[in-house]
Amino acid sequence: MSRVSFEKRRAQQPVAHPTVVPVRVFGAGGASVGGTSVVAAPGEEIQQAVLNHLQRLAISVGTPIRATIHDDRAGCMVPLEVSADGSSRVTGRAVRVAAPAKPGAAGVASPARPTAAGTASQVAASSQVAASSQVTVPSPEGLRDVPPVKQPAPVPAGIVQAPTGQFGPAPVMSVTKAPAPLVEVSEPEPAPTPTPTPARGFDAVAEEVLADVPVTETAEGAELLTGPMTRINEAVRSGRIEAAAQLADRTVIEATSVLGPRHAEVLHLRELSAYIAYLAGDPVGACRQSLDLARLRRQARDTEAAYGNVQSAATAWRAVRDPEEGLRLGRDLIELWADLATEPGPAADDPRPLESARARMVRLTDRAARAAQP
Repeated sequence: MSRVSFEKRRAQQPVAHPTVVPVRVFGAGGASVGGTSVVAAPGEEIQQAVLNHLQRLAISVGTPIRATIHDDRAGCMVPLEVSADGSSRVTGRAVRVAAPAKPGAAGVASPARPTAAGTASQVAASSQVAASSQVTVPSPEGLRDVPPVKQPAPVPAGIVQAPTGQFGPAPVMSVTKAPAPLVEVSEPEPAPTPTPTPARGFDAVAEEVLADVPVTETAEGAELLTGPMTRINEAVRSGRIEAAAQLADRTVIEATSVLGPRHAEVLHLRELSAYIAYLAGDPVGACRQSLDLARLRRQARDTEAAYGNVQSAATAWRAVRDPEEGLRLGRDLIELWADLATEPGPAADDPRPLESARARMVRLTDRAARAAQP
């Protein structure tokens, strides 16, 4: 299953969403949906990854998603509608579009193959050039007499011979070809394969909800929670968010009484409960639950899971519309996020989301100041 973005989730009332989502399929493993990068998981077709992403968007907004699929490989653009149950249908005619130009292809002319007439003319011209370049040898009658070369008389050693005005035969020089220089050709190193970013936060929870089998942390959790979690996931997939929230709250209480409040299965269930609260239109409660989970994960030195909970809290926080409440939650979120970024882990590897959260705090401060004016 693809790892895709779920920044927009289902609320109790359908939230605003673009009328048509632009989709661009670049190649066998990459695409973008509404400006969000989509990467196919190992063994998964990129088309299926895009459909999974659109289905989750349909679940989050509570209505079918219309999209325009621009496939660079097929060279066409197709209008498509994807429903929350995963079904899809074509809503219009496919339109042929120009394929993107390959690098280095522009401005390179292929050599023209000569025609039969061109070949004949070239051969005739070559014959004329060859004929004109030949040296005419005179006939024997036209040769002039050349006096024979006289051999000089031997001269005693130590005596310089006077010049005779005649030259002997040209010296014979041996011609040897210089060895061609050896050129070492090294094979280029293969480009590193980009590692897909793992799903975190509500993205990871949404993938588990859509999975065929409930995901548990331990063997005892599988025995205790498979049944309740199956019913919770089915309620979410069918759009019965209120019923799913009640089931999740009851299951968390029962699991806590059996396993303890800090057990991995209880924390996992609370992540699902926070996600359902977000879908139910309670971003404040979802943000607070996620922040509490992030603190517990950090105390257990699980920075990966803690950062996932911070991502969930940030998603819920961005849905808070009251500027005063947003400022209160934002201070707690950024304080915990900044502490987590000082430790080795995913929060320290990518500081850009934290900077984006700080920029939103500035905007919330301006909104709160304007709202306080009479």
